[in-house]
Amino acid sequence: MLHQLSLQNRRAAAAAGGVLVLAAFGVNTPAHAASYGTPTIGLSVSYLSGAVGATGDPVVTVSVAQSGADVTALGVAASASSKSSVAGTGDVTVTGTGATRQLTVAAHARGYTDLTIKVTGLGGKTATRTLHYAASAAVQNSADTRYLTGSSDASAAVDVGGGYAVVADDESNTLRLYSRSASGAPMRSWDVGSALGADKEIDIEGAARVGNTIYWTGSLGNNKNGEYKSDRNTVFTTTVTGSGSATRLTVGGSYKKLRDDLVAWDKAHGNRYGFAAGTADGEAPKQIDGFNIEGLEFAPGSTTTAYLGFRAPLVPPKEGGKALIVPVTNFDQVAGSGAKAVIGTPIELDLGGLSIRDIRKNAADQYLIVAGSWAADDNSDPYALYTWDGVAAHAPVKRADLPTTDPGGWEAVVDVPDLTVPGARAQLITDAGSADLYGDGTEAKDLDHAEWKKSRAVWFTVGG
Repeated sequence: MLHQLSLQNRRAAAAAGGVLVLAAFGVNTPAHAASYGTPTIGLSVSYLSGAVGATGDPVVTVSVAQSGADVTALGVAASASSKSSVAGTGDVTVTGTGATRQLTVAAHARGYTDLTIKVTGLGGKTATRTLHYAASAAVQNSADTRYLTGSSDASAAVDVGGGYAVVADDESNTLRLYSRSASGAPMRSWDVGSALGADKEIDIEGAARVGNTIYWTGSLGNNKNGEYKSDRNTVFTTTVTGSGSATRLTVGGSYKKLRDDLVAWDKAHGNRYGFAAGTADGEAPKQIDGFNIEGLEFAPGSTTTAYLGFRAPLVPPKEGGKALIVPVTNFDQVAGSGAKAVIGTPIELDLGGLSIRDIRKNAADQYLIVAGSWAADDNSDPYALYTWDGVAAHAPVKRADLPTTDPGGWEAVVDVPDLTVPGARAQLITDAGSADLYGDGTEAKDLDHAEWKKSRAVWFTVGG
């Protein structure tokens, strides 16, 4: 009879959130409590980033157990917060009743707090873990916004189907696979540096996909101190197998002389674009007459001719100058097998005095161009979104000014929908490396914990 009542009351305890009172039958006596082990609790992450008012913020998996106890009788909740103005105990929600629970945090203000997560087991025994939480400022258009954590310097992105994208980082040689619909860490990542023989950052800035091959380019420019770093003069390929969350990448061919080919071509054509001067020692890349590539996409109907979109120089290099595209007519062989580049006729586009930060097209050869300043101040300079048909003689059309109030500069278009369909949307991603996400004066790229670094991905209506 006692065993039956104990089982019934345990089930009742589970339904009541883990509170068990059986003193009348002697089950909660000190002697019986001693038969339960100390509960255990584990968190899938120790550091977590959220945003005020966010939708789809990351979920933490909480694992709990206690020897001698039915796991459904264990209670899990936040028991303390070091800064409740950021997020208090009542802002932590735990769902589930089994050995694994799901935890989310709703932030009130930008900043940091340590949240104590407590499991309460049978016999009055407890255990705790600390979740180090950071909240960025209030989200604009939260339903359309997600955060890609683990890196803050997103620079190029390619759709791989099934709601996933591979995203590059211009501060490392790591490619990361992210869900496009949920905030959080990458599903997996690939450090391509060793396979490419790159000791320093390639400064990956552009990407384009043809079939199962993704082509990538470094900026090809000097570093911010005006120094030549050979690894930045790299273009390469990766081969895609699988899709969606099952995507895998394998590094293919590469070439480390494309910048040299471009400079030589420009010299042979009267230094029309000043490539030699822009790549000279001491010249920073992000100047109006500098040398810096940030866009890569293939020409209409082509799998061999690629467009290199320049952030700098403007043409001519003065306010109101045009954006520059230089075609490489054998880019598949350049990046795939290291062939010397064959340069086509350059294209100059009027983007309202802005330059190219990314360019992407769909199978119908409809292009989206993210236009931004050649300057280095990503957090306040203007941005705009243009459509284009990829034909040199045709002018791009401005679709919208992009918001500049959110931290980070707009840097990548994941893919292009059918632009003739009303309400069609495209997802853009920011490079937030220089942003002060949490109000403590620390740039995102310099944060101590990768889990607190993040870029912002936002859906914009572009069709119709």
